[in-house]
Amino acid sequence: MTRHARTSDRNSTLRAAAARGAAAGLVGVAAMTVAEKLEQAVTQRPSSYVPARALLTLLGREPSDRDTPATWNHAMHWGTGALLGALRGVWAAIGIRGSHANATHTVVRLAFDQTVENATGVGAPPASWPSPERRVDVAHKTLYSFVTGLVADRWIAPRLQSRRGVTSH
Repeated sequence: MTRHARTSDRNSTLRAAAARGAAAGLVGVAAMTVAEKLEQAVTQRPSSYVPARALLTLLGREPSDRDTPATWNHAMHWGTGALLGALRGVWAAIGIRGSHANATHTVVRLAFDQTVENATGVGAPPASWPSPERRVDVAHKTLYSFVTGLVADRWIAPRLQSRRGVTSH
């Protein structure tokens, strides 16, 4: 097989893994959404519209803190889930799998959300939140990442797992 053919096959595998990962991310978002709605029914915590306001700000709008754009909230919620699910799908294909990958993916998900929300100026750093709010956010994002990872690892074989570089030298 030529180098070009190997590169083309690798790229094709990565694209397919990203697509399956995006679908796995949507499964993860569905699980997270159900858990959020159950948690909100118990705790009476209101929905947050910070994700929607961040997306609208990225699109050049200037939403106020009073705006509650539910459709944009769903777009950000599901879009972020699919985007970061694609990353998790690539990880599954290259051999970054299992509970360690899921835990790392949780950190990526939390960091992505906080970067977007704080860079747009519509969110506050989590250290400034009340402790229960931080715990809820971490719990929901952990559920998303673990469900996404379980699905991705099941749907995507580690076809591109490398054995090069298993030692530091």
